[in-house]
Amino acid sequence: MADKIIRVLLVDDHQVVRRGLRTFLEIQDDIEVVGEAADGAEGVARSEELRPDVVLMDIKMPGTDGIEALRKLRELENPAKVLIVTSFTEQRTVVPALRAGASGYVYKDVDPDALAGAIRSVYAGHVLLQPEVAGALLAQEDAAGGTGRGSTLTEREREVLGLIADGRSNREIARALVLSEKTVKTHVSNILMKLDLSDRTQAALWAVRHGVAG
Repeated sequence: MADKIIRVLLVDDHQVVRRGLRTFLEIQDDIEVVGEAADGAEGVARSEELRPDVVLMDIKMPGTDGIEALRKLRELENPAKVLIVTSFTEQRTVVPALRAGASGYVYKDVDPDALAGAIRSVYAGHVLLQPEVAGALLAQEDAAGGTGRGSTLTEREREVLGLIADGRSNREIARALVLSEKTVKTHVSNILMKLDLSDRTQAALWAVRHGVAG
């Protein structure tokens, strides 16, 4: 049985960037570019229409930027993983994107093979963070307080949280703990609710900060 083809949507206001990304990605056996968009608003609309697996999203675009597009996709409960592709390295630019729901980010000068690997990684449920940005997110989480919330987690939820921090997908967690994926999803939802977090990225960082990660 053939591997699943990862369906990708390109969202960038520069046509030359989209063309370059498409040219490279189209030679990958397991990646298919299903569409393009020139700004965040169009990206949201195309994502709702095409239902891609992964969206490659620029941050700085005219009109609706990448961060606002991320927030709208979350409001719509769109299941696509969003990988930020940016030329901006400042934490003040990248951190809000991760807070808004991005699964990670790469720079526009990324090695082509590394880009393909990043797409496969976020599709599998992993979170891609550079150490300096992870540190900034941890500092923000710590400043917000909430250290004692972990006491409400069950032992099983702490096990699941530790595996999230290791970058495991729900499928991998289910295999590791001999559970169904549905049960794992329930545990993840409970963890996010109890810790008052909005996504797996925040959960992974919370786990590292509070010593839950393996």
